[in-house]
Amino acid sequence: MKLKVVQQRYFWWTLSAFAFALSLLAMIFSYTQFNAPLRPGIDFIGGTRLQLELNCSLPDNCDGPIEIGKVREVLEAQGFPDSTVQVVGESKQGLSIRTKTLGVEERTGLQDALSDEIGQFDPNTIKIDTVGPTIGQELFTSGALALLVSFFGIIAYLSIRFRLDYALFAILALFHDSFITAGVFSLFGLVAGVEVNSLFLVALLTIIGFSVNDTVVIYDRIRETRKLEPEANMNQVVEDAVNQTLTRSINTTVTTVLPLLAILLFGGETLKGFAFALIVGFILGAYSSIFLASTLLAWWEDSKAPLEEEPS
Repeated sequence: MKLKVVQQRYFWWTLSAFAFALSLLAMIFSYTQFNAPLRPGIDFIGGTRLQLELNCSLPDNCDGPIEIGKVREVLEAQGFPDSTVQVVGESKQGLSIRTKTLGVEERTGLQDALSDEIGQFDPNTIKIDTVGPTIGQELFTSGALALLVSFFGIIAYLSIRFRLDYALFAILALFHDSFITAGVFSLFGLVAGVEVNSLFLVALLTIIGFSVNDTVVIYDRIRETRKLEPEANMNQVVEDAVNQTLTRSINTTVTTVLPLLAILLFGGETLKGFAFALIVGFILGAYSSIFLASTLLAWWEDSKAPLEEEPS
């Protein structure tokens, strides 16, 4: 299989632009709903999250799915009308409630009220997470700073190893990967209630590292080919470099995604979002290295060639 990436570059650029636009729209709509481009988890905004599941071993305790209207009535009666409620589980027998920070007495009172109205909950499945708003803000600030530092570090490294224009196109590809990954989570936050937490920032940093590694391999091959054939057309050099490294890129991505897919399907709830983010980001990273970073470089070099050939 031999790809014609440069010849078809406008198709790949259009595809990426379309995905970028969809991601942007999802983030804008998410901002109108949650005051954030992605639905923030408790890690970032602070508060208490209760995860409860009905005890179906008791007779008549799981006759039907939990009615979200009844849950909201209980929350309003307890003085928590602004809480976020989500019915979870295949049989809709579980609850995820996110509300303001609750003390022990408030949590106990809320659980008792829910049990009286809805049914008895299994004590072995109860999960309670509480994070202060200050800690949540610190986590977000630290994560955002880590992303910025990684981008500037990559620019510096690639500028030294290659050239500044190489580095800028690589950063553009990395931004493409991280932005569209965030857009996917923004969309899932709107349609499925998926929240992002501190692990999502870790996933973005991991995606950036994976993606730039793929790009560096292709850039290395481009540089080696140009040294051997200095008079060769840049478009052809890029085509050859991409096709020579294509098998490696595909094998690396597949062997990395497969264990992540196993985690997504069979892992714990806390790791599923992390694994899904990595799967999306790693696939995007391979795509952007092959179809964006390389074709943009070919276009740039080709556009400079006539200028360099003009007499001074």
